Amino acid sequence: QPRTPVRLVPTLLAAHAVPPEFADRRAEYLDLICDELIPAAAGLAHFCDAFVERGAFTIDEARRVLTVGKAHGLRPKLHADQLTDGGGAALAAELGAVSADHLEHTGAAGIRAMAASGTVAVSLPIATMTLAEPPFRARPWIDAGVPVAVATDFNPGSATCFDLPLALYLACQLQRMTPAEALKGATIYAARAVGRDADLGSLEPGKQADFVLIDAADVTDWFYPWRGAAISAVWLAGLRHI
Repeated sequence: QPRTPVRLVPTLLAAHAVPPEFADRRAEYLDLICDELIPAAAGLAHFCDAFVERGAFTIDEARRVLTVGKAHGLRPKLHADQLTDGGGAALAAELGAVSADHLEHTGAAGIRAMAASGTVAVSLPIATMTLAEPPFRARPWIDAGVPVAVATDFNPGSATCFDLPLALYLACQLQRMTPAEALKGATIYAARAVGRDADLGSLEPGKQADFVLIDAADVTDWFYPWRGAAISAVWLAGLRHI
């Protein structure tokens, strides 16, 4: 199989779940994150993330973690409103988070808050399909002016697939995004979600020449009917790798 170089944008997600060894010492784990893990990650990670959800972390806990992260130069991100509308989107807006993931259950107030803050909404259609959860409702977000990214959420628990073209196809089928909206979500809005839209994510003068050649007449032809990756060639920094 052909291989290409992979660039990573590191994020600290210590506040995803309380480890079993801290099950009865929740406050101590939060202290560990804020007093030790975040300072240790400063200069290594670019972002600090937290999961706000019933059974994960509360609004106040996440606010503390992300505020400490900001003080150490880590821009905030959030996993929010995946199973319930717990106010995660509003917290993302409050803290000026670069992005918030999931958001399937965010209400109108949260959508308005993120529209005002410019926070990117990252939709994860493979995760909702895997968990048999209601899909992200893209249209209210797009109509409100929120940039909607599309990603795979590849992980061993809820999205065991790293096929980005499949995520784009599902974004069209399940989230009712147009093919052009889905493609924009995986390019310039995805770059914005990791703070790299100044030099990646679109073909513009002065940006890095990272792009793929797709064997399709246009983006609609790519996603209707489903054609898989259909990648003919890959360029990274202007050099062809495939």
